[in-house]
Amino acid sequence: MKFSYKFSNLLGSVYRKGNILFSPDGNSVISPVGNRVSIFDLKNNQSETLPIESNTNITCVALSPDGVTLILVNEEGDALLCSLLSRTVIHTYKFHRTVHSIQFSPDGKKFAATRDNMVQIFHAPGKSKEFNPFVLYRSFYGAYDETMCIDWTSDSRAFCVGSKDMNTRIYGTEPYNNLIVYSIGGHADAIVGAFFEKDSLNLYIISRTGHISVWKCNTELDGLIPYSKPKMETDAKLLSDNEEEEEEEEEPDKKEEDATKNSVKNEDQIKYTRVAKHSYRESLGEGARVSKLTSVAFHKDINILVSGFKDGSFYLHELPDFNLIHSLSISDQTISSVAFNKTGDWIGLACSGLGQLLVWEWQSETYVLKQQGHFNNISCLSYSPDGQYISTGGDDGKVKLWNTSSGFCFVTFNEHLGGVTGVTFTQNGQVVLSSSLDGTVRAFDLNRYRNFRTFTSPRPVQFSCITVDHSGDIVCAGGMDTFEIFVWSMQTGRLLEVLAGHEGPVSSLSFSSNKALLASGSWDKTVKLWDVFESKGAKENIVLSSDVLAVKFRPDGKELAVSTLDAQITFWDPSNLIQTHSIEGRHDLGYSRKEGDKITAKKSSAGKAFLTICYSADGKCLLAAGQSKSVCIYSVPDQLLIKKFDVSCNMSFDGMEEYLDKKKMTEWGSLSLVDQGEGDKNGQNISLPGVKKGDMSSRHWKPEVRIVSVQFSPTGRAWAAATTEGLMIYSLDSGLVFDPFDLDIEVTPKSTKKALSKGEYSTALILSFKLNEMKLKQEVFEQIPVSSVDVIVENLPDIYVDKLLGFLASQIEHTAHIEFYLLWVNRILMTHGLKLKQRSQKIISCLRTLQKNVTRKYEDIGKICDHNKYSIDYILALSECKRKQVPVSEDEEEEGGASDSVMGEGDELDSSDEDFMTNLMEKVT
Repeated sequence: MKFSYKFSNLLGSVYRKGNILFSPDGNSVISPVGNRVSIFDLKNNQSETLPIESNTNITCVALSPDGVTLILVNEEGDALLCSLLSRTVIHTYKFHRTVHSIQFSPDGKKFAATRDNMVQIFHAPGKSKEFNPFVLYRSFYGAYDETMCIDWTSDSRAFCVGSKDMNTRIYGTEPYNNLIVYSIGGHADAIVGAFFEKDSLNLYIISRTGHISVWKCNTELDGLIPYSKPKMETDAKLLSDNEEEEEEEEEPDKKEEDATKNSVKNEDQIKYTRVAKHSYRESLGEGARVSKLTSVAFHKDINILVSGFKDGSFYLHELPDFNLIHSLSISDQTISSVAFNKTGDWIGLACSGLGQLLVWEWQSETYVLKQQGHFNNISCLSYSPDGQYISTGGDDGKVKLWNTSSGFCFVTFNEHLGGVTGVTFTQNGQVVLSSSLDGTVRAFDLNRYRNFRTFTSPRPVQFSCITVDHSGDIVCAGGMDTFEIFVWSMQTGRLLEVLAGHEGPVSSLSFSSNKALLASGSWDKTVKLWDVFESKGAKENIVLSSDVLAVKFRPDGKELAVSTLDAQITFWDPSNLIQTHSIEGRHDLGYSRKEGDKITAKKSSAGKAFLTICYSADGKCLLAAGQSKSVCIYSVPDQLLIKKFDVSCNMSFDGMEEYLDKKKMTEWGSLSLVDQGEGDKNGQNISLPGVKKGDMSSRHWKPEVRIVSVQFSPTGRAWAAATTEGLMIYSLDSGLVFDPFDLDIEVTPKSTKKALSKGEYSTALILSFKLNEMKLKQEVFEQIPVSSVDVIVENLPDIYVDKLLGFLASQIEHTAHIEFYLLWVNRILMTHGLKLKQRSQKIISCLRTLQKNVTRKYEDIGKICDHNKYSIDYILALSECKRKQVPVSEDEEEEGGASDSVMGEGDELDSSDEDFMTNLMEKVT
């Protein structure tokens, strides 16, 4: 179980491309992020990335009305049928063409997909037991260009399709006498959206130029006449002579009836009449500039249309009169997708240029969700000491903090003017430090969320790395252009020392935990050890055979790991400067080639190396990654590769292919290097040739897959990797239930429950931990009376103390019996504290998990207590106001009575006052 890490979540990126959706209950947003899908639960403030991965980026998402079946379509036209219950892929289907839109019918029995210039209708999967869930029902043709959008009628009997040929066509799902196909024109550009009215065949059609046409149908929705075949002529041979005579007599009458029927049919054919035409330019007023329309959504129950534009603005209009409700802007980038939730209160907005996802409540004009990843790639990451937060820095100059449990970014610092090269937390977890290419090192306070210190150098320096000592008072940063290390004081902000000696850019810094020893690695092929407090010069010097890319001290400070450009990791004893062992990692990085490479993958791997390394909490394992899609976990004592993780299989990235694809090769070179001209077609600015940073959307290119930073969580139960795809979190497999320890024939669940029923609580607890089944452990643990806690804890063997502490640490996060669990923790720490301290290095991950979960519970309960405190104060203030006496007249004073409205101190509330207080308490709770 120690190395059963599995992908658990994707942070740092909330949206890439494609359409976003709301769940049927309207509480969650489904967003495609690259080749994965993330679900943001707005009600419970949680995010989850499905463990489903496509071969390329996902462009279309469709969800069944029951919220169980999810269909994902990628850039290559491959469809994945997924179950949201089991979180697995059930089936795959290849459209072999680009799919622009896919949508389920309202009754959930069918779904439609646009493919080239046609529309294909499939039977909805799961409704019948078929080996192939994608059963084609019918294909509809008629468009002269690519079909772009689909919408169904409320009863799923008909649907409309908008196309690039500027026409909209209405088809019947089944054959109808009065509807075969009806084509509507009248627009000067491609159709972006076409929507039916609720329970009607009336249409709203929106084109890219911002013109809206309102079309009224002469037929009601229930007026569609099912197709019936004409009666076949009876066989003359089977008719008797009399019957033939009767037919001859009735023949003139039948001819007249057929003629009248045909005339009725012609009159009953559905027809559309344009009753209104609107324009965004007219609704916004004269002189208003309107960009190209990129996305629209229509809520049929409230008749509200939301439209997103290329310049980042979005508008709300009420149809059919096209009255403007709101006019807002979120950025200067294109709004790629918009969506309504079920009730129509929330609007989802997605911007692919910034990787931004918003949920806006338009009635109260407030944001329900506002998340944005790094505009450019993530360049560094760091875990907080309790493992509750992750800090990331990006090439866009932003420092973001992410909550590991919810997956949301809760604060963004924009003070840097250049790319961030390093981030780190202080040991108390209250301060985040970051280094940047803008020549500053900044300290951010996590209590007030502000930049309270800015460290600079005497002359401008581009800082490449940063570290802080365990006291949190000494801050060090390495220079990229001056080859020096700068040392500041956190308390005063003054520059204390400039450490010179390297002859190349300083690539990495690391502080030792047991001594004030600083290790610095440089491209000059040396690692220098500095004593920051005692001497100014380098204390020791380690000469290596290649450029140093990363250095890292073991958590106990007794070992130093060094990664070099020749893909080797060497381990050194810092006290004696003796190399203890080394790892050759060139073959572990994996073989991959870029699309433009003219050499084999094996040859291209010669230039790859580990850019980042990190020790586990116990120091027995090392995490290493670099310019490939692989992350390696090594056993340090054995110098062996334990496991290798491939962070992505997304072929939309460069550097993923292992073999040369001869189909893409021509006599002039690879077809993949040909610019597709997307920038010209969409009117985007094309940057200079070779420019790949700063404006990704303006030039067609494939980002290269790489891992720039990895780090173990202090709890030991997870590790994170900053990749091209985002911030990927891998955690231990919690689904592994049975992990036996010290089992024999008598250790069974039955014997455990028997011991529990007899009151042998200590025996039952040890038996449950031997079986190591979570439900059984929880059942036994929570049935132990409080009076027996002290006796059990005192007599518990050391090995089960560690196991019990780990169980408590993991369960405190979810349990409602917080006092009972904290009582156990208190007794364990008080009774076995000295022994736990002696073996703290082995159980450090367990202790940090305990700290993390107790801190989170403390914050949650603190918020509830504050809320209740203020509510009670408010109720008490109201009751005092009720009890105040109003001034009485002289006659009432003589009579010795009081007014009916006056309440004495000993009086009770009347029934109306009691009802008022009851209602108030219900509202407060």
